[in-house]
Amino acid sequence: MKFTLSWLKDHLDTTATLAEILERLTMLGLEVEGVEDPASALSSFIVGHVVEANQHPNADRLRVCKVDTGKGTIQVVCGAPNARAGLKVALALPGTVIPASGEALKKGAIRGQESQGMMCSNRELKLGEDHDGIIELDAATPIGVPLTEVLSLDPVIDIAITPNRADCLGVRGVARDLAAAGLGTLKPLDTVHVAGKFKSAIDVRIDAPHACPFFVGRSIRGVKNGDSPKWLKDRLTAIGLRPISALVDITNYITFDLARPLHVFDAGLVKGPITPRLAKAGEKLAALNGKTYELDETMTVIADMNGPEALGGVIGGLPSGCTESTTDVFVESALFDPIRTANTGRKLQADSDARYRFERHVDPEFAQVGMEIATRMILDLCGGEASDLVIAGSVPDWKKSFVLRPERVAQHGGIHIDKAYIERILMGLGCTVAEHGEGILVSPPSWRADIGAEHDLVEEVIRIYGYDHVKAVSVPKRTAITAPVLTQLQKRRSLIRRTLAGRGLNETVSWSFMPKELSGLFGGGADALTLANPISSDLDQMRPSILGNLIQAVGRNADRGLGDLGLFELGPQYAGVKPEEQSSMATGLRAGLMVDRNWAGPSRPVDAYDAKADALAALSIAQVPTDNLQIEADAPGWYHPGRSGSLKLGPKALAWFGEIHPRVLKALDVKGPVVGFEIFLDALPPVKARPSKTKPALKASPFQALVRDFAFLVDKTVTAQAVLRAAKSADKALIVKAELFDLYEGKGVEEGKKSLAIAVTLQPTERTLTDPEIEAVAAKLVEAVSKATGASLRG
Repeated sequence: MKFTLSWLKDHLDTTATLAEILERLTMLGLEVEGVEDPASALSSFIVGHVVEANQHPNADRLRVCKVDTGKGTIQVVCGAPNARAGLKVALALPGTVIPASGEALKKGAIRGQESQGMMCSNRELKLGEDHDGIIELDAATPIGVPLTEVLSLDPVIDIAITPNRADCLGVRGVARDLAAAGLGTLKPLDTVHVAGKFKSAIDVRIDAPHACPFFVGRSIRGVKNGDSPKWLKDRLTAIGLRPISALVDITNYITFDLARPLHVFDAGLVKGPITPRLAKAGEKLAALNGKTYELDETMTVIADMNGPEALGGVIGGLPSGCTESTTDVFVESALFDPIRTANTGRKLQADSDARYRFERHVDPEFAQVGMEIATRMILDLCGGEASDLVIAGSVPDWKKSFVLRPERVAQHGGIHIDKAYIERILMGLGCTVAEHGEGILVSPPSWRADIGAEHDLVEEVIRIYGYDHVKAVSVPKRTAITAPVLTQLQKRRSLIRRTLAGRGLNETVSWSFMPKELSGLFGGGADALTLANPISSDLDQMRPSILGNLIQAVGRNADRGLGDLGLFELGPQYAGVKPEEQSSMATGLRAGLMVDRNWAGPSRPVDAYDAKADALAALSIAQVPTDNLQIEADAPGWYHPGRSGSLKLGPKALAWFGEIHPRVLKALDVKGPVVGFEIFLDALPPVKARPSKTKPALKASPFQALVRDFAFLVDKTVTAQAVLRAAKSADKALIVKAELFDLYEGKGVEEGKKSLAIAVTLQPTERTLTDPEIEAVAAKLVEAVSKATGASLRG
C-alpha cells in the first residue's frame, strides 16, 4: 500500500515529522517496507523544450529533436511516440544518472545521428510504470529550471498490510490508526448528500443477493471526460498508477484514498436495467485489461440486456467503458461476496485493485457515502448534473458487540492501562463504547470486520498504546532439561532426510494442495477435501498423496531437459478432514535412467527395486527392523500392479513402493519409467530404549563359514520372502544368511510352478561341522521350507 506524505496529511492533521510517522506506523503493525524520496534522485534533471522534432533519416520509429535547455540547444534522438515540437519535457544531460538503470548518461550516436541528452518517461525516472511515452509537462513550465521545482515529489511511503486490515487499504484508514495512537487528529470527511436533479433512466435489479447484497448507482449527464488535474495525476503516478482520464482516475483515487472501489459505465452504451447476477455458462466478457474471459455459473457479473458488462468486484468490461467521447455515465458503488470475488479472480487469473479490496472486506456502510464523494468529485472535475440515487438491496447485518474486561489487557498483554484511556483508544478507532456490568460494552465500526472477540479488542488496545510499553520479563534459567528437545518423529525425519539426500535424491517442498482431477488419481477427490477458498484455481484440494506433486515436478524438469532425477519430500498428506486422517509421510521417486550409458556396460532405467532400496534405507536409518518386514504385492492402484509392493510389519503397512502406473503418467503427461515409494512415518514402531550406549563386543567365529545351494519347486503364488524366512528359521544358531539367486519358470517346470534357488550360509561357532551335521541341517531346512510353503526340493 503506497501513498505520499501530503496525501496522508489530507486526512491527518499532524505536526509529526516523517521519521516519527514511519516509526509509529511500524509500531502499529503497519510495517514500513520502504520510503522513496524521488527528489533526491532527480536533482540533476531539468525542464527542456522541444523546438523541432524531425523524422530520423535511418529509422522509421525514431525522431531527431532540437531541445532548448535554457542555456542552449542540443540534439536528442528519441523513440517515444509522443515526441513532438512544442513539448516541455524532463531532460537529462550527459553525466546525469538515470534512476531506472543506475547508469550515467553519455553522449552517443543512434543510427548515425548524435544524441546529446535524453527525454525521459515516468518509468525511467521511477515515478511510475508508464513508459508508453515521455513525460509531458505543462506548457507554461519555465525552460531550464530543475525538474524537482516543477513536479510534486513528496516522499512516497510503502507499508505492508496484513490480510485482516482491509481498512488500511485506504489512506484514511492509515490516518485513523495514527490519530488513535496520538500522532495527530483525524480530519472530518465531507459526506454531504448531493441532491439529484433528475431521475436516473438506468434502474438496478439485483438477481443474486447472496453475491451482490447491496448496490448504489447514480446517473450523471453532461460530463466532459478529459485529462485529470495535475494534483490528481501526480498522486496516482507517485503510487505507480498511470493516469488515463478524469473519470477513471477518480475511481482509482477513491479506491486508494478511501478503500472504496467504484466503477463507471458509459450510460449511452448500457441497454436496459443494470442487473447484478450470476454468469451463465459460456458467457464471455471483454475486459478493460484487453483480455477476454470465459465465465461460469459461480461468477458475479453486472449485466444489462446486452449481457455481462463487468465482473462484479473484479474488473469492468470494454463494451461499456468510458472514453473521451463519453458524456453520460452511470456510477456503481456496490458490495460483493468476498469469497466469490476471490474465487473468480483466481479462476480467471484476473488481478485488480478492486478485487484485492473486495476479497478482504469492504466497509458495507460506506457504499452510499462513497457514491456521494465520487459524485461530488466527478461534478467538480468533469462537470454535469447528477440524478437521484438508485439503491437496490440492503446492507448486510454487520453489527456486533463484545464486553471488554479492562483487567484482560493486563492479563494478556502485561500492561496496566486506565479504563478511561482504554475507552479513548477504542473510540479513536471508531468503536462505540458503553458501560457494562462486567466492563466496557464495545461495538466495532463497520470497517473493522476483523474484530470478532474480546481478545481482538485487547490486541487493538495494546497495539495503539504501544508494544514498546510492554516490559521485558526475565525468565529464570532451568538447571536441567526435563524432556527431550526433539521428538522421536522429528529425529527420524532428520535422519531420513539425510539418508535420502545421500542416496542422490533432491529434497523438494511443495504445496499441500493439488487439482481435484489429479487428486482422484491417488485415491482422493472427495468433496470434504475441497478447499472453500483455494490460493489458486488449480490447487483446490488437499493432497491425498505427495507423489502427485513430485510427478508434476518430474514433468516440469523433463520439459527443461532434465529427465533423469530423484526427488523426495517429507510432509503431510490427507485421507480426510479429521486429525487422525492426516499422515506424516516420507515420499520419494526416481525417473529416467538409474545408470547412464558408459564404457563398462549399458544404461539401465529405474525400476521397482530402486524404489524398494530407497524405502528400506530410510526405514533402516529410522531403526525399523527391516529383517522382519514382509513384502506383499498389494500396493494401491496408482502403482503398476505387477511391479510394486508394500513393506509390512505384521498386518500394518509401513511403506509402499513400485513403478508408477502408466495410466497416472499419461494423465500427467510424464514419460516413464517413474518409480516411487511412500513411507508412513506415523506407523513406524517406536524405537526401543537401549539400556546402554556401549555396543557389545563383536563375537567373531574362528571357523570358516560354508554356503549350500537349494532349489525348490513352489507354487507361483508363493513369495521368495516366505521361502527365505522358512529357511532361516530351520536353525537360527547356524544359519546366518539366506539369499535368493535364481528364479526359473521355463522348460521342465510344471505349469503353475516356479523354481526358486537360494544360497544358505552356515556359520559354526564352536567347531568345524562334519558332513553328517551339515546334512542334518540341510534336511531340517528342506523340511521347514516344505512345511511353510508346500515346496519340494527340485531334482
